[in-house]
Amino acid sequence: MKLLKWAVGLAGGTVLLAGMGTVVLAADRIDEGSRTEQGPVLAEQNWQIGFTPSYSTGKFGSNTTSSFFYAPLSIRRLFRDGDVTLIIPFVIATTDGSTTLVGGRPVVVQDNHGGNSGPGGGGGCDSSGEDKPSCLTGRAPGQKVTTAGLGDIILKGRYYVLEENEYLPLIAVTGRMKVPTASASQGLGTGEFDYGFGAEVSKMLGDKWIAFLDGGYNIIGQPDGLTLQSQHWFDVGGGYYFTRDLLVSVYYEEYRAITPGFVNARDLFFAMNYTVSSALRFNGGVTLGLSDGAPDYAVTMGTSYRF
Repeated sequence: MKLLKWAVGLAGGTVLLAGMGTVVLAADRIDEGSRTEQGPVLAEQNWQIGFTPSYSTGKFGSNTTSSFFYAPLSIRRLFRDGDVTLIIPFVIATTDGSTTLVGGRPVVVQDNHGGNSGPGGGGGCDSSGEDKPSCLTGRAPGQKVTTAGLGDIILKGRYYVLEENEYLPLIAVTGRMKVPTASASQGLGTGEFDYGFGAEVSKMLGDKWIAFLDGGYNIIGQPDGLTLQSQHWFDVGGGYYFTRDLLVSVYYEEYRAITPGFVNARDLFFAMNYTVSSALRFNGGVTLGLSDGAPDYAVTMGTSYRF
C-alpha cells in the first residue's frame, strides 16, 4: 500500500509539473528572493543555493504548545522565464503529534480538545475528544516529545506569464509537490504527498514602492485515520526600497485550516532583503500570529548565493 501511494504521488507530481510548461515551481519568498528580484536573471547566473532556518512556536489552535526548528537547504535552477527549486529540510519538532509540519508550515492535523466541529466523538482517530491519542505518533494529548530528522522534500517552481511594464504587473504561475520523506511517527510530517498551484503578482509603484499579491490552492494528502481538507491561501503586501539594495516589506497572510472546524491561520509577516552583490544576498523575517491557527511568533534568517 505504501509503495502504491508513492507511485501514485510521483505520477501525479509528474503530470502537475509537465502541465506547467518548461519551468514550474516557485521559490520561497524570503529564501529565494522571489519577491525582490522579479523577471529575467543574468545569463551567467544559472544556479542558486540557499540556507534559511526558522523557528516557530505556538498552540496553532490546539491545547498544547509546539515548537519547530525548520532548516531548509535549497537548490534553485534559474531560467530566463522562471525557476525550479529543490528544498531539502532538516527539522527539530517538539510536539504531542496533534500539530505537525505540512509544506514547511506548522498546522493542527487532529482535534484533541473536543471543542470543534470535526466528525464528533467516540469514533475513529479523526474524531474529537481530549483523550484521543495522535493518529501519527500515538502520543497522548499534551505528551510532548522532541524529535529530529529529515523533513519533507519539496519541489517547486515558477513560470513568468507576463513581464512587468509601465502599466501591467509581473504575473507568474506556480506549482509545487511535497514528497513525504519526513517521519510521521516522529511528528515531522503527515507521511503523504501534497500538491499545490497558484499565482504571483507584483508591481513597482514609482521608484521605491512595490506591491505584492499571491494566492493558491494546496491538495492535502490523507493519512490513515485522519480527515484533512484541501487548503486555499493568499497574501497581500507591500515593500519599500530604502536603498537600491535594501528592501523592507510587510504582508498579511491567510491559510485555510486543513482540519475541519479549526480557525484559519492569519498572520503578519515582516521581511528584510539585502543584496550584497549580484551573487550574495541576506534575508530575515518575523511572523506575528493574528489568529489561534497561526504561530505566536516565528523568526527566520538566511542567506543565498548565485553562480
